[in-house]
Amino acid sequence: GMSKTAFSSPNHGERCLGPPDMIIIHYTGMETSAAARMRLCDPAAEVSAHYLIDVDGTIDQLVDEARRAWHAGVSEWDGETDINSRSIGIELVNKGAGPDYHPFPAAQMAALIDLITDIVARHDIAPKDVVGHEDIAPGRKIDPGPKFDWERLRRLGLATGPRLP
Repeated sequence: GMSKTAFSSPNHGERCLGPPDMIIIHYTGMETSAAARMRLCDPAAEVSAHYLIDVDGTIDQLVDEARRAWHAGVSEWDGETDINSRSIGIELVNKGAGPDYHPFPAAQMAALIDLITDIVARHDIAPKDVVGHEDIAPGRKIDPGPKFDWERLRRLGLATGPRLP
């Protein structure tokens, strides 16, 4: 379930486009959840996400949904380029592309599904707007990548992905 932890990130700002209407899924691409959390909460890194989900399904909320987290970077969706202002960012602990890239564990996926179900209900987010980092920054980003189970989210009516081949 949701763990509202003390790990809040200082890396956020004002939303410029009203309430969020997108969810962006990322992987951390780091060795451990602790390393990822430290980076997402480090002012010098200038990066953050609203939620971090560990491999065991623990959910840390790092930034309030009302605030603009810094996860999307240079990206575009439906003609809009300030994706951070219109989205909620979810980071999944996974070492990412390379020899240590692994499937997303059952507990982590279950937590993600619960979280997305909750967010889309509260913000009325359309399935077509639940996307991966790779969808909004193709050629620059490759997460959450081919081992992410978009098909499961599609079957649940939570996403329409994957969009990339």
